[in-house]
Amino acid sequence: MVQQDPLLDAFDRRILDVLATEGRIPVAELARRIGLSKTPVQARLRRMEEAGVIRGYRALIDEVRLGRDHIAFVEVKLTDTREAALAAFNAAVARLPEVEECHMIAGQFDYLLKVRTTGMTSYRLLLAEKVSTLPHVASTSTYVVMQAVVEEGRPAGA
Repeated sequence: MVQQDPLLDAFDRRILDVLATEGRIPVAELARRIGLSKTPVQARLRRMEEAGVIRGYRALIDEVRLGRDHIAFVEVKLTDTREAALAAFNAAVARLPEVEECHMIAGQFDYLLKVRTTGMTSYRLLLAEKVSTLPHVASTSTYVVMQAVVEEGRPAGA
């Protein structure tokens, strides 16, 4: 289990809070907001990047504007849950660009996938030609999203 880094102080946590919503904020503005000068903020950023606390920076893409507005959650049950089978499934599912998230679940099924496609037809093909053919898949069950309410920790569309 991953533990919180005890070496992060209140300034580090404030930096992370700002970056979580404003990843492109200039360092000078970030420093002003948290009450430090630019040089210590740069040093803190570098330290947190090197330690893996900050894993990277990315653009948040409006998938709806790109025509990828069909979201489905897929329960996946495997025929085999030994480590080799899990590793084979994990490696194969990670290669599917339509899969935004994949979580191993304790319960009635083994995995929960969040997939995004351009519509029901492309989803049906994804399910039939890719997801169902992944290693050790026994069955799937789909839940189609009618409306996203919160995504990426914020109200959808924000």
